[in-house]
Amino acid sequence: MSHVFTPDPLPCVPVAGSSDDFPVRRIYCVGRNYAAHAREMGSDPTREPPFFFCKPGDAVVPVASGAIGDHPYPSETANYHHEIELVAAIGKAGSNISAADATAHVWGYAVGLDMTRRDLQTALKDKGRPWELGKSFDHSAPIGPLHPVSQIGHPATGRIWLTVNGQLKQQGDLADLIWSVPETIAHLSKYFELRPGDLIFTGTPEGVGPVLRGDIVAGGIDGIGELTIRIV
Repeated sequence: MSHVFTPDPLPCVPVAGSSDDFPVRRIYCVGRNYAAHAREMGSDPTREPPFFFCKPGDAVVPVASGAIGDHPYPSETANYHHEIELVAAIGKAGSNISAADATAHVWGYAVGLDMTRRDLQTALKDKGRPWELGKSFDHSAPIGPLHPVSQIGHPATGRIWLTVNGQLKQQGDLADLIWSVPETIAHLSKYFELRPGDLIFTGTPEGVGPVLRGDIVAGGIDGIGELTIRIV
């Protein structure tokens, strides 16, 4: 059977220290998973069940370790925000996964950015409408190399930070997650069968804010690595 047109290449994320890459299937994102960020967004940080939104798999933009990736400022926004996040990559399929078994489904971890057209997201939220125009656009998920669990284990603590033009904007610790990675996987797998190739962006600490063309945005997580982009 032939295709009626040539399909785009499968989106992939490089594996740190290897010539291999990780093919991407879906991107799931957890909303407001740090209490301080929930407060800065005007929400109650109580431990209510997590909620999720998605980005298309081809929103992934790999950025090599030590490199600066050019990142296009998107259309139809005047308030474009950074959000630094831990990303968990699924390597084993499952549904209704228990929190106790969840880490067995994680292949590796990376540093990612959930870039957001904040003005569009806010307008959509105010109208009770879906967030796709604010969250799920082209190039909205820059990501650094994936680090296999076999090499770094399952980080539950560690500084997570972001700077814009060298000025610290976001800072927190993975221990501050309202819902841990295993708990997040357990909740998400009630609603979707998780499959190898799925990425889970696990939420961002406080300090989100705007970027402009020409800005250098750098972020990292202790024990995992750093990610740097230039807004163009």
